[in-house]
Amino acid sequence: MSEPLFRNANPIVPVRGVHLDLKGCPPTPQRLVSLLPVVAAARYNAVLVEWEDMFPWRVDERFRGPDAYTLDDVRRFAAAAAELGIEIIPLVQCLGHMETPLSVPGYERLREVPHDAFVLNALADGARELVQRMVDEVAAALPGLRHFHLGGDEAASMGTHPDTRAYVEKHGKGALYLQHVEPILASLNARGIRPILWHDMMAEWDDAALDALAARADLLTWGYGDPPATTGDHYGVKHIERFHDHGITLWGGGAYKGANGHNVDRPDLESRQRNALGWARVAERFGYAGIVATAWSRYSTHMVQCEPIDAALDSLVNVGVILHDGEPPAGGIDACVDALRAIGERERFEACRGAMAELSAARAAAWRDVQSLREQAWLSGADPRRRGSDPTFHYVRSLRGGVARVAAAGEAAASAFDGLMAPCALAEYVRSRLEPLRQEAEVLEAEVKAFDPDGYAAIVG
Repeated sequence: MSEPLFRNANPIVPVRGVHLDLKGCPPTPQRLVSLLPVVAAARYNAVLVEWEDMFPWRVDERFRGPDAYTLDDVRRFAAAAAELGIEIIPLVQCLGHMETPLSVPGYERLREVPHDAFVLNALADGARELVQRMVDEVAAALPGLRHFHLGGDEAASMGTHPDTRAYVEKHGKGALYLQHVEPILASLNARGIRPILWHDMMAEWDDAALDALAARADLLTWGYGDPPATTGDHYGVKHIERFHDHGITLWGGGAYKGANGHNVDRPDLESRQRNALGWARVAERFGYAGIVATAWSRYSTHMVQCEPIDAALDSLVNVGVILHDGEPPAGGIDACVDALRAIGERERFEACRGAMAELSAARAAAWRDVQSLREQAWLSGADPRRRGSDPTFHYVRSLRGGVARVAAAGEAAASAFDGLMAPCALAEYVRSRLEPLRQEAEVLEAEVKAFDPDGYAAIVG
């Protein structure tokens, strides 16, 4: 008899959340709902939903992407989550990662840096009001909220604009941040909703700013690499201890997918497990309110998509077990895949996992051929004695085959994810893997043909 997936009666941390990063690889409306039983089976009891351009915005309909959900879709999702006892925690950005609104014509004046849509100018007229309207709209669609995540991370250029720079020089970065978000925090507090913010911008705040924040919001300390106890990065234990000493309610954020490369197709299971175990240890040590297994589908709004959810369900389950029990299942990843069988998800998952594995392998091999052909073509072009040599044309033929393999893998992926990933996002995912490679191959082949047309005709055809 196989070992049970979960061995502890009581979870090590009260709230165990899984993240839906909907700015990339968004599920279809039907899949959005049908993912919830998977989440519940892995004993997550919260879903952090980063809506981005998938929300049916009315603040400005131009914020909606081509696959955006309807308000009825959002309500069906909320009702299904409530039936399973899963808390929904929406996320609306308030400072960094603001590309969804700031890329829309007419909103450029709200940018911290004129040519960059990433960061909101906290002092710009109408900046806070825009965030407040977006928060209010999402909250209205999801009644009964207990928490609301306001993002607020990675705003590295904050204080670059002349107005914000002058403010920071006089009052400090913590004061600038707080003057922007405090009214939004107060509006949520007044409705009985506890705000959450990412922690990285607070790592260098002074004591007064941290004390001011503690009464108004929780911090979600995040990091996706080495465990907090051993890392020297922004989420190291020294920062966590300081936040804890200031009485701030803390959450943790690891990643079950989307943290091993911005264009990767499948999670690195070993690193995801190690990261989750590190956060489980910290949660027990500091009495965390919850941990969220983040699941990035784009590193930022304008970057390529990565790691579709349905090819990463083994990692989702494995991390869920770790956040509940504090240790991986006795049967390892195989036990996680077996658990998917019980809820009717294994066959489809294995098809998606296989499609992503083949697409990843085909891409890697083809790009190696690009490198080999580029180097060999340079040598043949620089030294006429090397022209017409078989290695150059061998790489041309190999690269042609590699492009064909990626194209076939892309078609297989499109078939495997049909009905699971929103159509426009799925088409973009496949094209972003194939088209740059195809274009590079065409350019390289034309160069080779140009410096030795006779050899090309004789060997390549």
